[in-house]
Amino acid sequence: MMQAWAADSAGQAAGHQDSLFADPTFWVAVGFVLLFLAIGKKLYRVATLALDDRAETIKGQIEEARRLREEAQDLLASYQRKQREAVEEAASIADHAKAEAKRIGAKAAEDLEVLLQRREQQAVDRIARAEAEAVDEVRALAADLAVDTARRVLEGRLSSEKADQLIDAAIKELPDKLN
Repeated sequence: MMQAWAADSAGQAAGHQDSLFADPTFWVAVGFVLLFLAIGKKLYRVATLALDDRAETIKGQIEEARRLREEAQDLLASYQRKQREAVEEAASIADHAKAEAKRIGAKAAEDLEVLLQRREQQAVDRIARAEAEAVDEVRALAADLAVDTARRVLEGRLSSEKADQLIDAAIKELPDKLN
């Protein structure tokens, strides 16, 4: 190659000047450049369109991701709010249940107290009736005993006529003394 360049330089110096347009290498280079420009321009258009389409697709995906993220955040906030409301409602229900249990317990205690007082009063009433019956039995027994004793005493001391008068008088007084 060095020799070709040296020969070319020597030829040019000797007055052999070949025209640049006569050199086939020049025309190959010009054709190559023109072909490259023609194909490159079309390739540039195709590449820029493909890149623009790709950029639009990526931009759309970014927007979709942003929209989905915002929806997810809204949904998360909604679920957190619902969870707080559920916790508050559960606490309210628990408080209500405790209050209801206290109220029912107080009512049961009150009802038990009333029942015990009623039973106590019934027992007192039964005891009073039993005492009254016992007193009545003792009075009746005492009256029977007194009558029997009086009859024996009078039988021995009184005449039958006088005894009949006394018995009649005692019978008349008996209702007043028993009441």
